[in-house]
Amino acid sequence: MPEQEWLAERFEENRSRLRAVAYRMLGSLGEAEDAVQETWLRLSRSDAAHIENLSGWLTTVTARVCLDALRSRKSRGEESLDAQPEHPQGSKAAANPEQEAILADSVGLALLVVLNRLEPAERVALVLHDLFGFSFDEIATIVERSPEAARQLASRARRRVQGVAKPPTASLSEQRELINAFLTAFRAGDVEALVAVLDPDLVVRVDATAAHAGAAQEVRGARAWAQGAVAYARLIRPATLCLVDGAVGAMFAPGGRLDRVLRFTMQDGKIVQFEIIADPARLESLDLAVLPD
Repeated sequence: MPEQEWLAERFEENRSRLRAVAYRMLGSLGEAEDAVQETWLRLSRSDAAHIENLSGWLTTVTARVCLDALRSRKSRGEESLDAQPEHPQGSKAAANPEQEAILADSVGLALLVVLNRLEPAERVALVLHDLFGFSFDEIATIVERSPEAARQLASRARRRVQGVAKPPTASLSEQRELINAFLTAFRAGDVEALVAVLDPDLVVRVDATAAHAGAAQEVRGARAWAQGAVAYARLIRPATLCLVDGAVGAMFAPGGRLDRVLRFTMQDGKIVQFEIIADPARLESLDLAVLPD
């Protein structure tokens, strides 16, 4: 069998795994396919006879291609909002939306939102070590750091993804319970259940982007806000609990694309204030971490 044909067969055997690696790093099936194709081009130009572990070599090259793409994205100022994980129908690979949906489900769309907020080297270190079992010695050569520095990159990224930051006020479990009750009542359109978890003098602030009115808005009073909100509550997609600057909040990320964040202030077991944030610049400034189930 000609060498090029043999290489092509070996590459196809690894394609799906390489795509999975690239997707977890880039959050876009279209970009992942581009990274895999670039890996094939590099393989076809290499001296394959001197590659001892082809599978490992391919994964390493794919990771380096992805790291370059992430760094380029960051240098263009597109690291977060312009490069969010794509909805399957918005992908460059829209001809195969089912494949992207499967990949997105396997990673977790909310997790992809947080991964996109990591520094490129942090993301590569976390994905390769925690999801694909690379050693820190191997990762060090890819991110061009020492093995100990690679370990620290993964550890720092893991803390953000797992949401271990300590909330500043009520306990984490108390915050989760209260906000879960809020979200459940909101989705059900239950005014009385909403009012039960809100302070009577509730203040709701909506930034200009979320208000769709060209100016920020403010609503005061629990019942007044609840009665107005339930009219469109059923149209809102389910939210994901997360840490927002260290306190429990909620994010809406349809198709993995961060759309808006709710940031709450709680006191004496009630929600006294919350803010609806949708402005891209403000979303970028938030420190978000997905809460584990």
